[in-house]
Amino acid sequence: MRRPIIVVFLSLLMLALPAAWGAERGALFKISGSGHTMHLFGTMHVGLPEFYPLEPRIATAVKDASALALEVDLLQDPAKLGAAMQAHALLAPGKPGFQDRSPAFRKRVEQALKKAKIDPAAVARFKPWLVATTLTLAEYAAEGYQAELAVDIKLAQMARASKVPVIELESISAQFAMFDRLGAEEQWKFLEESVDMMESGKQRAEMRQIVDAWGSADKAGLDAVAAKVESDTSVSGKFMQKILLDERNGPLADKLAALLVKQDKSVAAIGVLHLIGKNSVPALLRARGLKVERVY
Repeated sequence: MRRPIIVVFLSLLMLALPAAWGAERGALFKISGSGHTMHLFGTMHVGLPEFYPLEPRIATAVKDASALALEVDLLQDPAKLGAAMQAHALLAPGKPGFQDRSPAFRKRVEQALKKAKIDPAAVARFKPWLVATTLTLAEYAAEGYQAELAVDIKLAQMARASKVPVIELESISAQFAMFDRLGAEEQWKFLEESVDMMESGKQRAEMRQIVDAWGSADKAGLDAVAAKVESDTSVSGKFMQKILLDERNGPLADKLAALLVKQDKSVAAIGVLHLIGKNSVPALLRARGLKVERVY
């Protein structure tokens, strides 16, 4: 008699508290200053179904937020993506792409594309950095990670469902422009290093390392990822650290500090790599005199 009662009780508990089963993922900080508070959450730009629902503290914070600040709002006008592509990601008509590199290099790129089930002709006009990025995203997709399940997108959907304003901290055009700052030969080296990483299996291993650390809110694991990024001396590694992280973290911290002055109970969600390492956004906010608490 006791067993059916326990089963019924557990079933009712699960129905009553579904959000309680959301696990801690990524990194969550509470920022305080000017009499206001902000939750700062580290995201992944891809996702898995099991990432959801998000754990109750961040889910509730977004639902009750005065505003949600994202790097970019991918649910806004898709024409912005097309314009950014035209301005920063495509080779000029008639300008040679990887097809005109050495036969050995061309063969390696084409093999990587075909392995990823991408028609080489479809990316013929892509600048080298975008070919590399496309291959990296294909690696994530091969492991089951989906762009449409990106945490940033889910948060934007949650905010809109609760009529919470969504603010962009950057623009898709500005993000593309950073990659376009690489010189032509640097971009080819960037692509070559990406192919090297894929062929050796290192890219998937590093991908799993960061996703596993994010998926379990593993602070030590995330710190290990930050240390690896900071010590990477490759063209792509230096670009990641100096341009994609260090150069952006200061302006991101400035915009978040300004938002904190204006609004109480806001939520900011940016890529988790911005929240770890020596020059992280939380470290910069703390240096600006704000109170920074790590929730997990």
